[in-house]
Amino acid sequence: MKTGYSILSVVAVMGLLWGGSAEVKGQDAATNKPEVKKKVDAQQRANAKTGRNAAAKKPVRKPNPAFEPPQVVDGLPNVLLIGDSISIGYMVAAREKLKGVANVWRPTTNCGPTTKGVESLDSWLGDRKWDVIHFNFGLHDLKYMGPNNENLADPESASSHQQVPIDQYAANLKKIAERLKKTGATVIWRETTPVPKGAKGRVVGDSKRYNEAAAKVMEEVGGIQVDRMYDFAIKNVENLPANVHYSQEGSKKLAEQVARSVKAAIESRAK
Repeated sequence: MKTGYSILSVVAVMGLLWGGSAEVKGQDAATNKPEVKKKVDAQQRANAKTGRNAAAKKPVRKPNPAFEPPQVVDGLPNVLLIGDSISIGYMVAAREKLKGVANVWRPTTNCGPTTKGVESLDSWLGDRKWDVIHFNFGLHDLKYMGPNNENLADPESASSHQQVPIDQYAANLKKIAERLKKTGATVIWRETTPVPKGAKGRVVGDSKRYNEAAAKVMEEVGGIQVDRMYDFAIKNVENLPANVHYSQEGSKKLAEQVARSVKAAIESRAK
């Protein structure tokens, strides 16, 4: 019986193998040709440049000056301002108004609703000895959320709900007020500013309702001063755009009110 292949079959197979190897070698050689290599290098440089340009065009967010720590002056009282974006807006101007009177700090975040306050208060207080604490929660509690927690939902929608209902708001606020009082600082509750007509995701008049609930809490806790910011803001409504935030001039007006209440608290502690 014959067990080998014919000479012609062997030659044919070797030819195929040799041809395939030659083809691969030819591809490698083509890639390494000077003109092809130049094109590849040029494309790589172009891709790298595009990446650098994209990175360069990406805006760099500047640090918010409201979150910067104060230039501490030894011997001055330490003041902590707690609140949402309204307080962030007046922070720098309030610090300037209290220059030489107090070292003014705030948490490096938007303090949001009372739920966040209950969770984060101890970290915001830290281990510093506070003389005056001026605080507010409200606008983030009373705003409406969608069924999937969409922010600033339509209050008229049956599927919308306030982020923190007023009863829960009062319970949370009581916990916060009691904790702040334990610090030994003079504690000032700052009323929530008004919701103007046209504000998205909020209802005109809700600030007043939540302030009334807060007033009962402060009376129950006792020993807490009140910054009547709601009435003050109503008088400066021209500085309020069609949302809850203030113009730069409006924030400066609020800062004046904050500074007055803080100064009065410091003076009362000195007596």
